[in-house]
Amino acid sequence: MNRFAATFSPDHPALVAFITAGDGDTAANLDALVEGGADVIELGMPFTDPMADGPSIQEANLRALGKGTTTADIFAIAKAFRERHPDVPLVLMGYANPMVRRGANWFAGQCAEAGVDGVICVDIPAEEDEALGPALREAGVAVIRLATPTTDAARLPAVLEGAGGFLYYVSVAGITGKQQGAQDSIEAAVKRLKATTGLPVAVGFGVRTPEQAAAIARVADGVVVGSAIVEIVGEHGNDAPDHVRDYVASLSAAIGAARKDM
Repeated sequence: MNRFAATFSPDHPALVAFITAGDGDTAANLDALVEGGADVIELGMPFTDPMADGPSIQEANLRALGKGTTTADIFAIAKAFRERHPDVPLVLMGYANPMVRRGANWFAGQCAEAGVDGVICVDIPAEEDEALGPALREAGVAVIRLATPTTDAARLPAVLEGAGGFLYYVSVAGITGKQQGAQDSIEAAVKRLKATTGLPVAVGFGVRTPEQAAAIARVADGVVVGSAIVEIVGEHGNDAPDHVRDYVASLSAAIGAARKDM
């Protein structure tokens, strides 16, 4: 939790970068994200039926699972990352089945032992928080919630109850990929969300270019980029780290300059 507080600041919109665990040389790709300027890392837990993810991340999941990537492997990757990068927030993002099948307490304990700062579980809604949330919070791991364009004022308090780390605003009512919400609607949504929570608000889904990232960084506390990075890994395989680093550096530079241009 302290790593999140140190990362998100009014003068420094954070770049939140996603890759899938087990896809390509994951350790080298994680290092490349940090070297390129990513402030927060989201490590995807590969799953066979990723309902929120578009084709690029679905394919990454299949590549990772095809290599035999297990939950134990993911925690080993996370623990090794924490040893190399003690100050960079690390978030696991995935689906309920791998998180709860051995029990919420087991999963939360593994997260804490590996140095994971937060968890995003796409398919456990806030109304079913008891399935995982109490165990994570007891272990000192933030429950990071998703808000969407359809999260209205009546439901938002439930989404924020027990949430921590940052609030992830999904800018489209759809799956990850190339579709991005209109800038005007993103600005209005971020303004509404920030009026109701003290958590940083990070915006994702469909962000691909430095220009898009900069536009969001002018109004939000963070910018989430995933599919575009995953596609680089898919294209270059084990040779991806240099390409990942260069791409992330272009996003980081644009985000860093965004507030200075205002």
